[in-house]
Amino acid sequence: MALTLTTKLDAVNTIIACVGESPVNSLDADLNSDAALALNTLNEVLREVQSRGWHFNTENRTLVRDGSGRIPLASNIVRVDTDHSDQPDLDIAIRGGFAYDRGKATDQFTADIKDASLVLLLEFEDLPEPARRYVMIRAGRMFSDRMVGSEKHNAYNSRDEMMAWADMRAYENDTADHTIFGHYDVARTLDRIR
Repeated sequence: MALTLTTKLDAVNTIIACVGESPVNSLDADLNSDAALALNTLNEVLREVQSRGWHFNTENRTLVRDGSGRIPLASNIVRVDTDHSDQPDLDIAIRGGFAYDRGKATDQFTADIKDASLVLLLEFEDLPEPARRYVMIRAGRMFSDRMVGSEKHNAYNSRDEMMAWADMRAYENDTADHTIFGHYDVARTLDRIR
C-alpha cells in the first residue's frame, strides 16, 4: 500500500484515537457523538490556523465591482489587505460579505482593486502536509483536553503539537521566501531614501 497524504478521515480517526475511541469508516454517514465532536474540533482548528495567513493560503487578486459598485467577497476570504496594491491608501475591511473602505466609510467603489492580498480558508485536503499534520495534532490535543482532561495525555500531545508547529513554520520559511525587502513598508522607506 502506497503512503499518501493525510485525509480528513485520517485526521478524525487520529483525533478520536487520542481518547481511545474506535475509528470510523466514513465522514459521510451518521457519525457517533465523539467522531462528530472530533470533526467539529478539526474544522475549528482549520479556521483558527488558516486565519493567521500563510504562504499556502494567501493569494493576490483583483477585486471586481458588481453592477451596484460593491465588491462581493467569497465566504472563504478571512482577510483582505491592499498594502501592495496600486491603491495603498485604501483601508479595506470585510463587512457583510463585501469589501468596505474604512477611510471613506462606504462599501461603494469607483474602481476595481488591483493586486489585493487575500487570506483564504482552504479545505483540509488542499493544505500542504505539514499544515495538515499540525492542524490534526492541535485538534487532537484540544479534543483530548475537552473529553478527558488528563495531564498525562496533555503533556504528550503538547510536545507533539510543538514539534508539528515547528515543522509547519519551517515549511512556511522554506516555501515563502520571506525577505524584509519584499515588505511594502520597507520598500516605501527605501524609495524615500533614494
